[in-house]
Amino acid sequence: MYTLLRGGRRFLTTAVLSLSSFCLSFSAAALDRIEMQDGSVVLGTVQDADGGKVKIDTAFAGTLEIDQSTIVAMTVESDLVLQMDDGNVLETPRLEVAEEQLALPQATEQSYALRQLTRINPEPWELGNGFKFGGLASFGYNSQRGNTDTDELDYRFETRWESLVDRYRVEAFGEVNEANGTKNAENWTARARYDRNQTGNWYWGGGASAEQDLFADLDLRTSIGPYVGRKFFTDDVFALEAETGLAYITEDFVSAEDREYLGSTWDVHMHSNYLGGDSRLYIDHKGIWNLDEASNIVLNTTFGLAFPLLYGIEASAELAYDVNTGAVEGTEKVDQTYRIRLGYSW
Repeated sequence: MYTLLRGGRRFLTTAVLSLSSFCLSFSAAALDRIEMQDGSVVLGTVQDADGGKVKIDTAFAGTLEIDQSTIVAMTVESDLVLQMDDGNVLETPRLEVAEEQLALPQATEQSYALRQLTRINPEPWELGNGFKFGGLASFGYNSQRGNTDTDELDYRFETRWESLVDRYRVEAFGEVNEANGTKNAENWTARARYDRNQTGNWYWGGGASAEQDLFADLDLRTSIGPYVGRKFFTDDVFALEAETGLAYITEDFVSAEDREYLGSTWDVHMHSNYLGGDSRLYIDHKGIWNLDEASNIVLNTTFGLAFPLLYGIEASAELAYDVNTGAVEGTEKVDQTYRIRLGYSW
Protein backbone atom coordinates (compact mmCIF):
# COMPACT_ATOMS: atom_id res chain seq x y z
CA MET A 1 0.00 0.00 0.00
CA TYR A 2 2.83 2.40 0.91
CA THR A 3 4.57 1.54 -2.35
CA LEU A 4 1.41 2.34 -4.33
CA LEU A 5 1.02 5.71 -2.58
CA ARG A 6 4.65 6.61 -3.16
CA GLY A 7 4.37 5.63 -6.82
CA GLY A 8 1.21 7.70 -7.16
CA ARG A 9 2.90 10.75 -5.69
CA ARG A 10 5.87 10.31 -8.05
CA PHE A 11 3.53 10.04 -11.04
CA LEU A 12 1.53 13.11 -9.95
CA THR A 13 4.70 15.17 -9.40
CA THR A 14 6.06 14.18 -12.80
CA ALA A 15 2.75 15.06 -14.47
CA VAL A 16 2.58 18.48 -12.80
CA LEU A 17 6.19 19.31 -13.72
CA SER A 18 5.64 18.18 -17.31
CA LEU A 19 2.46 20.24 -17.61
CA SER A 20 4.18 23.31 -16.11
CA SER A 21 7.12 22.91 -18.48
CA PHE A 22 4.74 22.59 -21.44
CA CYS A 23 2.80 25.71 -20.41
CA LEU A 24 5.98 27.73 -19.96
CA SER A 25 7.39 26.63 -23.30
CA PHE A 26 4.06 27.36 -25.01
CA SER A 27 3.92 30.80 -23.39
CA ALA A 28 7.47 31.59 -24.51
CA ALA A 29 6.73 30.35 -28.02
CA ALA A 30 3.65 32.57 -28.22
CA LEU A 31 5.62 35.71 -27.37
CA ASP A 32 6.81 38.04 -30.09
CA ARG A 33 10.56 38.44 -30.40
CA ILE A 34 12.76 41.40 -31.37
CA GLU A 35 16.52 41.11 -31.84
CA MET A 36 18.60 44.29 -32.02
CA GLN A 37 21.96 45.17 -33.54
CA ASP A 38 23.74 44.99 -30.19
CA GLY A 39 22.59 41.38 -29.75
CA SER A 40 19.96 42.05 -27.09
CA VAL A 41 16.59 40.32 -27.40
CA VAL A 42 13.20 41.57 -26.21
CA LEU A 43 10.22 39.23 -25.71
CA GLY A 44 6.66 40.49 -25.44
CA THR A 45 3.66 41.42 -27.56
CA VAL A 46 4.18 43.81 -30.48
CA GLN A 47 1.41 46.42 -30.43
CA ASP A 48 2.25 48.89 -33.16
CA ALA A 49 4.82 50.44 -35.45
CA ASP A 50 4.59 54.18 -35.99
CA GLY A 51 6.97 57.07 -36.54
CA GLY A 52 9.94 54.75 -37.12
CA LYS A 53 9.45 52.97 -33.78
CA VAL A 54 8.07 49.55 -32.85
CA LYS A 55 6.03 49.38 -29.63
CA ILE A 56 6.16 46.12 -27.67
CA ASP A 57 4.49 45.28 -24.34
CA THR A 58 6.81 43.39 -21.99
CA ALA A 59 6.29 41.73 -18.62
CA PHE A 60 9.45 43.24 -17.11
CA ALA A 61 9.43 46.87 -18.30
CA GLY A 62 5.95 47.72 -19.55
CA THR A 63 5.70 49.18 -23.06
CA LEU A 64 8.99 49.78 -24.86
CA GLU A 65 9.56 51.81 -28.02
CA ILE A 66 12.39 50.42 -30.16
CA ASP A 67 13.82 52.33 -33.10
CA GLN A 68 13.25 50.33 -36.30
CA SER A 69 16.77 51.17 -37.49
CA THR A 70 18.23 49.14 -34.58
CA ILE A 71 16.22 45.96 -35.31
CA VAL A 72 17.87 43.14 -37.30
CA ALA A 73 15.28 40.40 -36.71
CA MET A 74 11.69 40.24 -35.48
CA THR A 75 8.97 37.61 -35.17
CA VAL A 76 5.31 38.48 -34.56
CA GLU A 77 2.97 35.54 -33.93
CA SER A 78 -0.42 36.98 -34.94
CA ASP A 79 -2.48 38.13 -37.91
CA LEU A 80 -1.33 41.57 -39.03
CA VAL A 81 -2.16 44.36 -41.44
CA LEU A 82 0.99 46.16 -42.60
CA GLN A 83 1.03 49.64 -44.12
CA MET A 84 4.14 50.37 -46.19
CA ASP A 85 5.68 53.71 -47.12
CA ASP A 86 4.64 53.32 -50.78
CA GLY A 87 0.96 53.16 -49.78
CA ASN A 88 0.57 49.39 -50.14
CA VAL A 89 -1.39 47.54 -47.46
CA LEU A 90 -0.49 43.90 -46.83
CA GLU A 91 -2.16 41.21 -44.74
CA THR A 92 -0.08 38.41 -43.23
CA PRO A 93 -0.82 35.66 -40.68
CA ARG A 94 2.69 36.01 -39.25
CA LEU A 95 5.52 38.51 -39.57
CA GLU A 96 9.17 37.52 -39.89
CA VAL A 97 12.04 39.98 -40.22
CA ALA A 98 15.47 38.59 -41.08
CA GLU A 99 18.54 40.73 -41.78
CA GLU A 100 16.30 43.82 -41.69
CA GLN A 101 14.11 42.44 -44.52
CA LEU A 102 10.42 41.48 -44.23
CA ALA A 103 9.61 37.86 -45.07
CA LEU A 104 6.20 38.16 -46.76
CA PRO A 105 3.81 35.64 -48.38
CA GLN A 106 4.86 34.42 -51.82
CA ALA A 107 1.82 36.16 -53.32
CA THR A 108 3.58 39.46 -52.68
CA GLU A 109 5.88 40.17 -55.61
CA GLN A 110 7.67 43.16 -54.09
CA SER A 111 10.16 42.86 -51.24
CA TYR A 112 10.33 45.37 -48.39
CA ALA A 113 12.87 46.41 -45.79
CA LEU A 114 11.78 46.94 -42.20
CA ARG A 115 12.48 50.68 -42.52
CA GLN A 116 9.68 50.83 -45.15
CA LEU A 117 7.06 49.70 -42.60
CA THR A 118 5.03 52.70 -41.44
CA ARG A 119 2.21 51.11 -39.41
CA ILE A 120 1.12 47.79 -37.97
CA ASN A 121 -2.67 47.36 -37.86
CA PRO A 122 -3.44 50.95 -38.95
CA GLU A 123 -6.74 52.54 -38.03
CA PRO A 124 -9.38 52.82 -40.81
CA TRP A 125 -8.83 56.57 -41.27
CA GLU A 126 -5.12 55.94 -41.90
CA LEU A 127 -6.15 53.79 -44.86
CA GLY A 128 -8.35 56.53 -46.28
CA ASN A 129 -11.62 55.38 -44.71
CA GLY A 130 -13.40 58.04 -42.64
CA PHE A 131 -12.01 60.45 -40.08
CA LYS A 132 -10.03 60.39 -36.86
CA PHE A 133 -12.17 62.12 -34.24
CA GLY A 134 -10.79 63.73 -31.09
CA GLY A 135 -11.29 66.63 -28.75
CA LEU A 136 -11.21 68.11 -25.28
CA ALA A 137 -13.77 69.70 -22.98
CA SER A 138 -12.48 71.38 -19.82
CA PHE A 139 -13.42 73.95 -17.23
CA GLY A 140 -11.99 75.69 -14.20
CA TYR A 141 -13.85 77.19 -11.25
CA ASN A 142 -12.60 79.22 -8.31
CA SER A 143 -14.74 80.58 -5.47
CA GLN A 144 -13.53 82.71 -2.56
CA ARG A 145 -15.53 84.05 0.37
CA GLY A 146 -14.28 86.76 2.72
CA ASN A 147 -13.92 90.53 2.54
CA THR A 148 -14.49 90.12 -1.20
CA ASP A 149 -16.66 87.31 -2.57
CA THR A 150 -15.31 86.18 -5.94
CA ASP A 151 -16.48 83.53 -8.39
CA GLU A 152 -14.44 82.69 -11.48
CA LEU A 153 -15.48 80.27 -14.22
CA ASP A 154 -13.58 79.53 -17.41
CA TYR A 155 -14.38 76.89 -20.01
CA ARG A 156 -12.93 75.44 -23.18
CA PHE A 157 -14.18 73.08 -25.87
CA GLU A 158 -12.28 71.89 -28.93
CA THR A 159 -12.83 69.11 -31.42
CA ARG A 160 -11.30 67.97 -34.69
CA TRP A 161 -12.00 65.54 -37.53
CA GLU A 162 -8.93 64.47 -39.49
CA SER A 163 -8.50 62.30 -42.58
CA LEU A 164 -5.64 61.68 -45.00
CA VAL A 165 -7.04 64.44 -47.22
CA ASP A 166 -8.34 67.18 -44.95
CA ARG A 167 -9.07 68.33 -41.41
CA TYR A 168 -11.87 70.20 -39.62
CA ARG A 169 -11.23 72.07 -36.35
CA VAL A 170 -13.69 73.84 -34.04
CA GLU A 171 -12.94 75.49 -30.70
CA ALA A 172 -14.71 77.75 -28.22
CA PHE A 173 -13.52 79.17 -24.91
CA GLY A 174 -14.28 81.97 -22.49
CA GLU A 175 -14.58 83.12 -18.89
CA VAL A 176 -17.04 84.81 -16.54
CA ASN A 177 -15.84 86.41 -13.30
CA GLU A 178 -17.81 88.09 -10.51
CA ALA A 179 -16.82 90.05 -7.40
CA ASN A 180 -19.45 90.67 -4.72
CA GLY A 181 -22.16 89.70 -7.19
CA THR A 182 -20.98 92.12 -9.90
CA LYS A 183 -19.37 90.88 -13.11
CA ASN A 184 -15.85 92.14 -13.69
CA ALA A 185 -14.89 89.90 -16.63
CA GLU A 186 -16.90 88.30 -19.40
CA ASN A 187 -15.44 87.17 -22.70
CA TRP A 188 -15.70 84.36 -25.22
CA THR A 189 -14.09 83.27 -28.49
CA ALA A 190 -15.25 80.81 -31.16
CA ARG A 191 -13.21 79.59 -34.13
CA ALA A 192 -13.76 77.18 -37.03
CA ARG A 193 -11.13 76.10 -39.58
CA TYR A 194 -10.83 73.81 -42.58
CA ASP A 195 -7.47 72.44 -43.78
CA ARG A 196 -6.60 70.70 -47.05
CA ASN A 197 -3.46 68.55 -46.93
CA GLN A 198 -0.69 68.99 -49.49
CA THR A 199 2.69 67.30 -49.93
CA GLY A 200 5.55 67.57 -47.46
CA ASN A 201 3.32 68.20 -44.41
CA TRP A 202 2.06 71.45 -45.96
CA TYR A 203 -1.60 72.40 -45.99
CA TRP A 204 -3.79 75.34 -46.90
CA GLY A 205 -7.10 76.33 -45.40
CA GLY A 206 -9.63 78.91 -44.44
CA GLY A 207 -11.05 79.98 -41.12
CA ALA A 208 -13.51 82.24 -39.38
CA SER A 209 -13.69 83.46 -35.80
CA ALA A 210 -15.82 85.61 -33.51
CA GLU A 211 -14.80 87.16 -30.20
CA GLN A 212 -16.38 89.30 -27.49
CA ASP A 213 -14.85 90.99 -24.43
CA LEU A 214 -17.30 93.49 -22.96
CA PHE A 215 -14.94 94.67 -20.23
CA ALA A 216 -12.38 95.58 -22.91
CA ASP A 217 -15.13 97.55 -24.71
CA LEU A 218 -15.17 94.91 -27.47
CA ASP A 219 -18.72 94.03 -28.45
CA LEU A 220 -17.66 91.77 -31.34
CA ARG A 221 -14.51 91.06 -33.35
CA THR A 222 -14.93 88.89 -36.45
CA SER A 223 -12.26 87.48 -38.71
CA ILE A 224 -12.39 85.48 -41.95
CA GLY A 225 -9.63 84.56 -44.37
CA PRO A 226 -7.24 82.00 -45.89
CA TYR A 227 -3.93 80.70 -44.58
CA VAL A 228 -1.12 78.26 -45.33
CA GLY A 229 0.43 76.00 -42.72
CA ARG A 230 2.97 73.29 -42.14
CA LYS A 231 3.57 70.54 -39.60
CA PHE A 232 7.31 70.97 -39.01
CA PHE A 233 7.66 68.22 -36.41
CA THR A 234 5.12 65.50 -35.59
CA ASP A 235 6.84 63.34 -32.93
CA ASP A 236 5.23 63.12 -29.50
CA VAL A 237 8.52 64.23 -27.96
CA PHE A 238 8.28 67.49 -29.89
CA ALA A 239 5.52 68.56 -32.28
CA LEU A 240 5.43 71.95 -33.97
CA GLU A 241 2.78 73.32 -36.33
CA ALA A 242 2.51 76.87 -37.68
CA GLU A 243 0.16 78.84 -39.94
CA THR A 244 0.20 82.28 -41.52
CA GLY A 245 -2.38 84.06 -43.63
CA LEU A 246 -4.52 87.11 -44.29
CA ALA A 247 -7.93 87.96 -42.85
CA TYR A 248 -10.64 90.58 -43.17
CA ILE A 249 -11.33 91.79 -39.63
CA THR A 250 -14.12 93.89 -38.15
CA GLU A 251 -14.16 95.27 -34.60
CA ASP A 252 -17.38 96.63 -33.10
CA PHE A 253 -16.87 98.48 -29.81
CA VAL A 254 -19.35 99.40 -27.11
CA SER A 255 -18.27 103.04 -26.90
CA ALA A 256 -15.19 103.52 -29.13
CA GLU A 257 -15.27 103.96 -32.90
CA ASP A 258 -15.67 100.73 -34.86
CA ARG A 259 -12.85 99.46 -37.09
CA GLU A 260 -12.44 97.20 -40.10
CA TYR A 261 -9.15 96.31 -41.75
CA LEU A 262 -7.02 93.73 -43.54
CA GLY A 263 -4.85 91.84 -41.09
CA SER A 264 -1.91 89.47 -41.17
CA THR A 265 -2.60 86.42 -39.00
CA TRP A 266 -0.48 83.62 -37.59
CA ASP A 267 -0.90 80.59 -35.34
CA VAL A 268 1.78 78.48 -33.67
CA HIS A 269 1.13 75.30 -31.70
CA MET A 270 3.75 73.20 -29.89
CA HIS A 271 3.41 70.22 -27.58
CA SER A 272 5.71 67.61 -26.02
CA ASN A 273 5.53 64.54 -23.79
CA TYR A 274 9.15 65.04 -22.72
CA LEU A 275 8.25 64.87 -19.02
CA GLY A 276 6.84 61.36 -19.51
CA GLY A 277 3.85 59.70 -17.88
CA ASP A 278 1.58 60.75 -20.78
CA SER A 279 1.95 64.36 -19.64
CA ARG A 280 1.78 67.15 -22.21
CA LEU A 281 3.60 70.46 -22.27
CA TYR A 282 2.02 72.85 -24.74
CA ILE A 283 2.19 76.39 -26.10
CA ASP A 284 -0.54 78.01 -28.20
CA HIS A 285 0.18 81.38 -29.79
CA LYS A 286 -2.12 83.43 -32.03
CA GLY A 287 -1.56 86.85 -33.54
CA ILE A 288 -3.30 89.54 -35.61
CA TRP A 289 -1.44 92.49 -37.12
CA ASN A 290 -3.45 95.43 -38.46
CA LEU A 291 -1.92 96.17 -41.87
CA ASP A 292 -3.67 99.57 -41.98
CA GLU A 293 -2.22 100.60 -38.62
CA ALA A 294 1.12 98.88 -37.98
CA SER A 295 1.15 99.68 -34.26
CA ASN A 296 -2.07 97.68 -33.69
CA ILE A 297 -1.19 94.08 -32.80
CA VAL A 298 -3.23 91.47 -30.89
CA LEU A 299 -1.28 88.57 -29.32
CA ASN A 300 -2.75 85.64 -27.38
CA THR A 301 -0.33 83.13 -25.83
CA THR A 302 -1.06 80.17 -23.56
CA PHE A 303 1.56 78.08 -21.75
CA GLY A 304 0.27 74.87 -20.19
CA LEU A 305 1.01 71.50 -18.61
CA ALA A 306 -1.61 68.74 -18.78
CA PHE A 307 -1.45 65.26 -17.29
CA PRO A 308 -3.94 62.36 -17.33
CA LEU A 309 -5.85 61.22 -14.25
CA LEU A 310 -8.09 58.31 -15.28
CA TYR A 311 -10.65 57.28 -17.92
CA GLY A 312 -9.80 60.17 -20.26
CA ILE A 313 -9.98 62.80 -17.50
CA GLU A 314 -7.03 65.17 -17.36
CA ALA A 315 -5.91 68.09 -15.22
CA SER A 316 -3.97 71.09 -16.48
CA ALA A 317 -2.35 74.30 -15.30
CA GLU A 318 -2.15 77.28 -17.65
CA LEU A 319 -0.75 80.77 -17.94
CA ALA A 320 -2.52 82.96 -20.50
CA TYR A 321 -0.75 86.15 -21.57
CA ASP A 322 -2.70 88.48 -23.88
CA VAL A 323 -1.50 91.74 -25.44
CA ASN A 324 -3.56 94.26 -27.43
CA THR A 325 -1.54 97.32 -28.42
CA GLY A 326 -4.63 98.80 -30.05
CA ALA A 327 -6.82 98.58 -26.93
CA VAL A 328 -9.29 101.43 -26.63
CA GLU A 329 -8.67 104.18 -24.09
CA GLY A 330 -9.49 103.23 -20.52
CA THR A 331 -8.83 99.48 -20.97
CA GLU A 332 -5.72 97.44 -20.22
CA LYS A 333 -3.33 96.52 -23.03
CA VAL A 334 -1.98 93.47 -21.18
CA ASP A 335 -3.98 90.71 -19.49
CA GLN A 336 -2.36 87.86 -17.55
CA THR A 337 -4.38 84.92 -16.21
CA TYR A 338 -3.51 81.75 -14.28
CA ARG A 339 -5.86 78.77 -14.62
CA ILE A 340 -6.29 75.30 -13.16
CA ARG A 341 -8.49 73.10 -15.34
CA LEU A 342 -10.18 69.73 -15.19
CA GLY A 343 -11.27 68.20 -18.47
CA TYR A 344 -12.13 65.15 -20.52
CA SER A 345 -10.32 64.21 -23.73
CA TRP A 346 -11.35 61.73 -26.41
